[in-house]
Amino acid sequence: MPTIETRTKSLPPMAAVALFGFASGLPLLLTNSTLQAWMKDAKVDLGLIGLSALIGLPYNLKFIWSPVLDRFTPPFLGRRRGWILIFQMALVLGLAAMAFADPHTGLGTIAGLAVLVAFFSASQDIVVDAYRTELLPERDLGLGSSLNINFYRGAMLVGGAFALWLSDRTSWRVVYLVMAALLLPGMLTAWFAPEPLHTRAPKTLAEAVVRPFTEFFARRGALEMLIFTVLYKLGDMLAAALNTVFLMTLEFSKTEIGLATKGLGLASLLLGAFLGGIMMRRWSLKRALFIFGILQAASISAPYALSLVGHHRALMLATIGLENFCFGTGMVAYASFLMRICDKRMTATQYALLSSLFALTRTLFSSPAGQLVKWLGWPSFFLLCMAISIPGLLMLLRYDHWQMPEETLSPEP
Repeated sequence: MPTIETRTKSLPPMAAVALFGFASGLPLLLTNSTLQAWMKDAKVDLGLIGLSALIGLPYNLKFIWSPVLDRFTPPFLGRRRGWILIFQMALVLGLAAMAFADPHTGLGTIAGLAVLVAFFSASQDIVVDAYRTELLPERDLGLGSSLNINFYRGAMLVGGAFALWLSDRTSWRVVYLVMAALLLPGMLTAWFAPEPLHTRAPKTLAEAVVRPFTEFFARRGALEMLIFTVLYKLGDMLAAALNTVFLMTLEFSKTEIGLATKGLGLASLLLGAFLGGIMMRRWSLKRALFIFGILQAASISAPYALSLVGHHRALMLATIGLENFCFGTGMVAYASFLMRICDKRMTATQYALLSSLFALTRTLFSSPAGQLVKWLGWPSFFLLCMAISIPGLLMLLRYDHWQMPEETLSPEP
């Protein structure tokens, strides 16, 4: 079991994981939909607002510089907390600088600052993921993932819905200054949180780049694990790719959709993640992946039924609740799996690579969803999504043949 550095005033590990989850989730929408709302208020051209989606590229490319964060250790707080504190300080300064920019008169400036904030945020995500993976023993991975997901989503609500609500009552400058201030507790968390003890960092940058790949592919079943990483959530991610369009097609109003997804949907997701984390303390990881995988595949039957019935408000609410609940349970098991297959000597790089593979399920592999609906119609599309969920479940029959990295860590010399 990993050894945890203990200090008289250190935070409990789960509290640190939760608070770091909030710090990770807060900046995301501030460079995405919230920034787009600010640009809309400033009467920026719609085409330029659309291009602002490119600001989020650092989140997709973070695996490129993750070896640097595995290789080098800051001179304070350790290899993980030191980097977290550095990136949180950079985020506070970046958001504060954005607050004093003006998208109407200085669009290039605010876009450049937003890219920097996205880079610092993606870098923080790299280290927070590595921190959580190294800190928690296997039996706590599920609960730790649950806390991380719930606090991350809660922070997104603050950076999205709360920021928009606040912008109706004050200036955008105040909004971004408030958001910057909300990162200060994360800096205190970095100071007081326990630092996981790990084996030595890579001796060279070249080793930090090459070693995560050679170590992973030297394991038995490495390729199967990568394929499973892509397939496990592909079916439900594809089914959810056009959720809003699907509900609008059934003539639900945007207000109904917004209230249902942001209210019931978010509550169901948080509940699913919480209960999933609790159950994973009792179940093996394999059992959790299998049961929650069946649930997330079965949940696709709800939009399938809705596509047959048509406009039916109660069924729409049930569909959103069930889909989000099962997504939450499945995501906890999936995140725990990614953490478990990372070698804790090079966690930042391996987790960044694996999470980038997961990103493919919501971007590249979900992109044909519209064309599939045009060819098949909604009912057949959802049946196809259920079928696509089966191969990932079948791969779990090979789970016992996959070689996991050792749990035991030795202190850094």
